[in-house]
Amino acid sequence: MKRWYLYLIIGVLVLVLAACGSTNDEQQNSATDNNTSEEETNGDTTGDPDNATKEEEVLVSLKDADNKVVGTATLTEGENGVNIHLEGENLSPGMHGFHIHEAGSCEAPDFKSAGGHFNPTNTNHGKDDPEGPHAGDLPNIEVAEDGTVNTEATAEMVTLEKGKDNSLYKDGGTALVIHAGEDDYQSQPSGDAGDRVACGVIEE
Repeated sequence: MKRWYLYLIIGVLVLVLAACGSTNDEQQNSATDNNTSEEETNGDTTGDPDNATKEEEVLVSLKDADNKVVGTATLTEGENGVNIHLEGENLSPGMHGFHIHEAGSCEAPDFKSAGGHFNPTNTNHGKDDPEGPHAGDLPNIEVAEDGTVNTEATAEMVTLEKGKDNSLYKDGGTALVIHAGEDDYQSQPSGDAGDRVACGVIEE
């Protein structure tokens, strides 16, 4: 009888210990589930770069023939193209042609190394030409009497996305150019806007 009684006690103890272990496991699993839930609620995306969003902002410094910075353009990708915010100083008062050119090179003093207007669609220059405009055509800018300018424009036919035909990051790059005179929006090949007085390379 004593041996059976001893076996019975041992069996009860085993059942009690097993039940305790199961309860601890459930508590640990519950704590883990709670922590996971809190991370999801708090938007924890550590280690998941696909969830990261970043608006690309490109700064372009425009220099004159004396290699002095006379303008800074900020480029961002927008819903309708590339938005350009231009701020400048020490420029000649009046209206000036402003364009995106086809080569990422600004060799002073004439900046001819920037090539012609950016024109991936092979069209005519100017919004007033029935077969235009170039993708790189932009509205004239107006410089105040004190030589400053602060203006915005949207280049609707270009993008900052790499790999596209109209990307400003094409092979060889592109550039922003300010001309001495006003663009008439129709004369070929550049609106009769005169010499190039400032240039800046568009780069990542």
